[in-house]
Amino acid sequence: MTSFLTRPELSGTFGAVASTHWLASSVGQAVLERGGNAFDAAVAAGFALWVAEPHLNGPAGDAPIIVSHAETGRQHVICGQGVAPAGATIDAYHALGLDEIPGTGHLAAVVPGAFDAWCLMLREFGSWDFVDVIEYAIFYAVRGVPVMPQMVATIASVESLFREHWPENARTFMPDGNVPAVGSLLCRPVLAETFERLKSAATGATREDRIDAVRHAWYNGFVAEAIDRFCRIPMMDSSGTAHVGFLTSADLASWRATVEEPVSLRDGRYTVLKCGAWSQGPVFLQQLALMQGFDVTGMDPCGADFLHTVTECAKLAYADREAFYGDSPDVPLVTLLSDGYNTVRRGLIGDRASLELRPGHPEGKTPEFGFWPVAQLDGGNASGVGEPTVSNMGVTKGDTCHIDVVDAQGNMVSATPSGGWLQSAPVIPELGFGLGSRAQMFSLRLGHSNVLMPGKRPRTTLTPSFVLKDGKPWMAFGTPGGDQQDQWSFIFYMRMTRFGMNIQEAIDAPSFHSEHWPGSFWPHIAHPGRLVVEGRFGANVVDDLRGRGHDVVVGGDWSEGRLSAVRREADGRLYAGANPRGMQGYAVAR
Repeated sequence: MTSFLTRPELSGTFGAVASTHWLASSVGQAVLERGGNAFDAAVAAGFALWVAEPHLNGPAGDAPIIVSHAETGRQHVICGQGVAPAGATIDAYHALGLDEIPGTGHLAAVVPGAFDAWCLMLREFGSWDFVDVIEYAIFYAVRGVPVMPQMVATIASVESLFREHWPENARTFMPDGNVPAVGSLLCRPVLAETFERLKSAATGATREDRIDAVRHAWYNGFVAEAIDRFCRIPMMDSSGTAHVGFLTSADLASWRATVEEPVSLRDGRYTVLKCGAWSQGPVFLQQLALMQGFDVTGMDPCGADFLHTVTECAKLAYADREAFYGDSPDVPLVTLLSDGYNTVRRGLIGDRASLELRPGHPEGKTPEFGFWPVAQLDGGNASGVGEPTVSNMGVTKGDTCHIDVVDAQGNMVSATPSGGWLQSAPVIPELGFGLGSRAQMFSLRLGHSNVLMPGKRPRTTLTPSFVLKDGKPWMAFGTPGGDQQDQWSFIFYMRMTRFGMNIQEAIDAPSFHSEHWPGSFWPHIAHPGRLVVEGRFGANVVDDLRGRGHDVVVGGDWSEGRLSAVRREADGRLYAGANPRGMQGYAVAR
């Protein structure tokens, strides 16, 4: 379907790994070559990403994962989204004079979830010991990783913040006193020592015992204790004031990652699996349920009709996300994904772009507050739509990481680790990494489905994807990108299943996203009607969309998404592809 491909769709029968950084893909494949399974490979790759892309994820971040276990034939969600601290209440933030949770610093921290999610997957589905999978990350922390342009730009954007308020970040990421040069090697000696201490904790009679001992060292031992001490020290955040944190060692001790059932929607011979409504994952399924009522195959996959229809479906689905999603048993997911509900909602889509935010009324539910866009802040101090956000001393956009793995036995992993960004949290001197900032996604408005409560998961944008074909595990895929994740992933899926594109064709095809609804990240800005498209779309497409009322912004030719994917066909053939945008994503297959 695509006349030019940046690289071939890779194929093999032994194993395939695709991720947002070539080092992680190489590590994953190295584990497969040494006899590890897909779960071992994904954990090792995930640990390596903490070193390779510290501006996009870290050890104290978050990691929702979807796994498919070949032996049982079942799929599971591993929830690596940590919860709000016991002391993090609405009244506590209001007492500080805050109406929104800051986007950076101690007050934005939740319990670190990524570490236990990786360890839980290794324990339940892997075959290697912790000491084996962590070795790759230790190697890169000691020997250094090549600094890529995006990391340099991120560090440069917050250089003054580091120098004036977060000195440990300066020592860690500007070790010679200056922003590192592109291509230079960045070493993380303190982080390497933390990993070595965790290795030393891996004692016990069985592999499971040894992994559990490491988890205990993190959540009940020296890591939790260091986090507690550091959160008692006031640190500057995006409110412009230094604050102590709410997170304590008791919060870490009382939390562990969980294994859950995925949410799914049937789509002809395909079934799409996502994480629950504590993530934005079901918004993919809502878009799909709406699109099933349109003759998509009769559209041009890069034409105005396709872009308009996908965008208008996204507006309705994301309005429901804003109104109803959260870590609550009251989310009416069955109704939101039902044929009857989506038939009614589909009737709202016309030939013109909607400029309203229109959540539905599933099961008679009505939002208890107004859903109105937040105005753009003056002065250029807001970080804008995207992730991660940073202090008002620096403006940047970043995103996340993604890893997909499949092995010869058919085990598959789709993981979207994020959080713990170098630019969004002060580095803990004893540990060599910073905390996450996912609490900024909570609302402090009573009645909001994502309202803050102690022990509650913030509604994360992180959203790995998985597809069954004819009831058999078929494809693991995903992308960084905050609110855009379930837009770019959805477009990718539609182009494969409706237009017959392969993985690399669907990744390389020009993409787009809407910014119509309030963003998930502080300061939750919305741009009603905005549609951002890559510059490779024809002028006729752009003119057509503007004629329909879309506020079209034309971006760079290769600016939308960082998708990767692996799939396994019924004959055992494995396929993989990764995104050329950003010049870091790579796939490996043999």
